[in-house]
Amino acid sequence: MNKKLLLLSLLTTNSLGVFAKKEAPNIIFILADDLGYGDVSCLDANSKIQTTNIDKMGNDGVIFTDAHSSSSVSTPTRYGILTGRYNWRSKLKQGVLKGYSKALIHSDRQTMASMLKKQGYTTAGIGKWHLGWDWNNIDAGTDSVDFSKPVKNGPTTIGFDYFFGFCGSLDMPPYVYIENDMPTSVPKKVVVNKGKYSHWRKGLVGDDFVHEEVLPNIVNRACKYIHDKAPSDTPYFLYLPFSAPHTPILPSPEFRGKSGLGEYGDFVLMLDAMVGRVLEAVRASGEENNTIIVFTSDNGCSPAAGIKELIKQGHYPNSIYRGNKADLFDGGHRIPCIVKWPARVKAHSVNQTICLTDFYATFAAINHYQLDDSEGEDSYNLLPALFSESEISPIREAIVSHSFSGEFTIRQGNWKLLLSPSSGGWSYPRPNDKKALEGLPSMQLYNLSSDVGEKTNLVNKYPNKVNELKKLLLRYIDEGRSTPGLPQKNDSVANWKQLKKLRSL
Repeated sequence: MNKKLLLLSLLTTNSLGVFAKKEAPNIIFILADDLGYGDVSCLDANSKIQTTNIDKMGNDGVIFTDAHSSSSVSTPTRYGILTGRYNWRSKLKQGVLKGYSKALIHSDRQTMASMLKKQGYTTAGIGKWHLGWDWNNIDAGTDSVDFSKPVKNGPTTIGFDYFFGFCGSLDMPPYVYIENDMPTSVPKKVVVNKGKYSHWRKGLVGDDFVHEEVLPNIVNRACKYIHDKAPSDTPYFLYLPFSAPHTPILPSPEFRGKSGLGEYGDFVLMLDAMVGRVLEAVRASGEENNTIIVFTSDNGCSPAAGIKELIKQGHYPNSIYRGNKADLFDGGHRIPCIVKWPARVKAHSVNQTICLTDFYATFAAINHYQLDDSEGEDSYNLLPALFSESEISPIREAIVSHSFSGEFTIRQGNWKLLLSPSSGGWSYPRPNDKKALEGLPSMQLYNLSSDVGEKTNLVNKYPNKVNELKKLLLRYIDEGRSTPGLPQKNDSVANWKQLKKLRSL
């Protein structure tokens, strides 16, 4: 960070003053599931879906037009948000967890929740977890799980005072709510749904778990939490990961046919209405001015939503960006990101390249919390960009994103290097499509200032830039961090296949 930016950061942080508990801002972090950049009308003027409530947030707050998730799939992004650390430093080197997977976040690692709790916040998580916990008797196999007993190593062990939610995506069994470590019912029946866009996998379901009612249920509980915390002098942190618009796509009857784009468009409108309900709950609480609300998505829109059909109708869920969920291309990880804080932040747009890992350091800075070297290793403080309405120097040196197959891309300025000949995910050319990859260079280099669609591979034209970006990525990996500080260790490096491949390129 240059001296001018450092000074601005210090000035803006110090200007907040030393908080009394009732003066510290409440924080609500809303995370959509598989919502594309082009699905939000205030981000893409050509969007066929009018997201009026999200747009209102954008009109009142800060829109980050170049925001990215640390991964183009669910579990890794959530890990990055809550730890401020790139997901590939964990033991999960590719893919996502499943419904019966064990806890990914080590109990001794600081999280956004535990950090804020130390600063006097009450903390809650309501919604989709997808970071694993240990079901009782899981070592004996999924058929031996005892749902009458609590889970271990769940959200309440890493900083959350309260949790209500479910294990993974809404199409991953078991379909069971967990409240403060305890299943709310003992599942006895097995369900499966094979609809085109409403599919969910076969598995156990609790008596109180109805797929079509999950999103409203999450929001009802979130609004009650906001209402109940309003009289308190203690600030709260609410992590609110939605289950939508990820499959199964299940718009309520009042939203069916409303978008004119089919069930996916209807589901996005339903999600927008749920955002509106949260915004209204905050307003009704009387604490709107001093409540920070973040709205974002874990990755780009998925092909499972019917992207081809939507494009035929003139709607581009991932906007002008190439690729989709799971990819190294920007369509996989460039996501909506809006921040509202009426007491401190004026409405403006920011064209800074940022990562969702950055909110860890940002919330820490707001509360004058000094990060240890062993936490938030890939998190940068965004306060300068939030407080300044004019253009400032880049906050980040570079950004790294990760694909479903565990491959890397690094971007610095307008230069983006993909350490793969493929998409790294689910769009063409796919990682295992030997015919499609035949004859392609082993890496891809794009200049996004003139080629935002990532169409012209410049890897052979600018070998020095390729080496420079590759060297920077390897330094980030080897030092265990991308921020200033003492080097840290990555987890489970012995059989890290993609790292070995990277070093051979």
